[in-house]
Amino acid sequence: MNDSVIKNSLLPNNISEERFAELCKIGQLKNVSKNTNFISQGEVPNKLAYVLKGLFRYVYIHENGNEFTKNIISEKQFISSYSAMIQKTNSYFYIEALEDSQILEFSYTDWMQLRLGDSYWDVFLFKILEKAFCAKEKRERELLMLDAKTRYLNFLEDFPDLNHRIPQHIIASYLGIQPESLSRILKKHKT
Repeated sequence: MNDSVIKNSLLPNNISEERFAELCKIGQLKNVSKNTNFISQGEVPNKLAYVLKGLFRYVYIHENGNEFTKNIISEKQFISSYSAMIQKTNSYFYIEALEDSQILEFSYTDWMQLRLGDSYWDVFLFKILEKAFCAKEKRERELLMLDAKTRYLNFLEDFPDLNHRIPQHIIASYLGIQPESLSRILKKHKT
């Protein structure tokens, strides 16, 4: 692993350079091309990754072709179909690169060996899962309780740098609305 990855502020929050170096030892630096799936729906995943550069989305694709964007993941975050990986079941969703991206990929086996060797990594995982749970709960509440315009404004607040990196149809999918509805919101929002 390149030391510049460790030193150039791409570290996950709340982790020292030394601990990140431990994580890097079990990882492989990989490039993922735009529109490529890191994990595919129906695949039994055996890997997870840390996003060094780029952008991903978790997306469900219905048999009729409709897309539902579950989450958007940018730099300094982990990507995984974690529940499918730990249960050894098929992933229900795709993890798609929205940009040319660079990741640090780990096999689930190596990750488990790291965790079993040092309880620090259990605490680290717990913090990541807590953060993910809080984000999931917020997203569910917004989808159930807020109108589309408010969800869009919250999206801009939650992802201030992503609005111009993500196509409008994907933003609409994330908001749970049709692209035409997002266009109307954008027209009203500009005035």
